[in-house]
Amino acid sequence: MSKVYFAGSIRGGRADAELYRQMIEHIQKTDVVLTEHVGNLTLSKTEGLPNRDVAIYEQDTAWLRESELVIAECTTPSLGVGYELAYAEKFGKPVHIFYNKRRANLSAMLSGDKAFHVHPYTDANEVFPLIDKILGND
Repeated sequence: MSKVYFAGSIRGGRADAELYRQMIEHIQKTDVVLTEHVGNLTLSKTEGLPNRDVAIYEQDTAWLRESELVIAECTTPSLGVGYELAYAEKFGKPVHIFYNKRRANLSAMLSGDKAFHVHPYTDANEVFPLIDKILGND
């Protein structure tokens, strides 16, 4: 059972929150998601502003260090998610990036980084078999 850090946009926009929830629930069938709150549909873009920012940073970076791999949904651009991915790379964590290629162009800073495994998709149903393969559940 792996410890997974799931990354998805919060302050950058919550348009894909329902997909985050579905992905997290799928991962949780076999593995532990340290950041299950990212899929909380009631989480607001301004959650914790501003007095909790230090605590959020400290908790998220601790979870990144504890995790065994990172799965990120990057269709909705997010500065925080970009930072999390770079932080994960610094600590040698495998990083898997998903994005809907019909709705977004992934930043070259992500798609050009050979340390990252990029998984473009056109339909959300394509994501779940890929997650199973990443987690060794195929």
